[in-house]
Amino acid sequence: MILDDFHPSEDLLDVSIDDMLEETEDAVAVTKGYYIYINLDELKLYLYKDGVLLKTYMVSGGKPETPSPEGTWKVISKSDWGGSFGGSWMGLNVPWGQYGIHGTKHPWCIGKQNASHGCIRMYNDSAKELYNIIPHGTIVTIVQKNRPFKELKSGDVGSDVLKVQKALKNLGYYHDWPSGKFQDNLKKSVIKFQKDNNIKVTGTVNKSLYNLILKKYEEKLGKDQNQ
Repeated sequence: MILDDFHPSEDLLDVSIDDMLEETEDAVAVTKGYYIYINLDELKLYLYKDGVLLKTYMVSGGKPETPSPEGTWKVISKSDWGGSFGGSWMGLNVPWGQYGIHGTKHPWCIGKQNASHGCIRMYNDSAKELYNIIPHGTIVTIVQKNRPFKELKSGDVGSDVLKVQKALKNLGYYHDWPSGKFQDNLKKSVIKFQKDNNIKVTGTVNKSLYNLILKKYEEKLGKDQNQ
């Protein structure tokens, strides 16, 4: 679910660039308190407490054209939303729209396919149970390795845009707050990167350019760590 007028304050987005650019392979990386790890390739949500797996739930995430926000987030709101949300809403601090974990009136997709507009759908009773367990501030990691890449251009939003912004910011090309929104400031940064690397100037990011940007970021990160 995306609401264009949703603009969280920057202090809520205290997730580091490393958290955004590296998938969390170890689901028990958060060893204190509750932690949610969602694997949309498996269509499963894993709930941990103090590093120990408590429960596993079946879920459904965003369809290819409206993918779920990959990365590491925090639960910043909990509300009793009815209707399409099944009575339980757990909102995440995603900067480019309003996304959350909730129940659904379309339970047929749970555990079978990713079919939402980006939110994480659960069976209503499962969502209510999770809602009653986790507190505000719970860390949530969402991963999906098998999602097809879509060329990024002006007007696009999402996790891939955010990764490009954060990587280009680290490389000295992007100078604004990473929002996950592909706007003119990011287009100018992409064009400069393309010129500096003798790449055809398009102002868009295809798969090869995306990989190059992240490779350059990783190389710089490695050099910085060795200094």
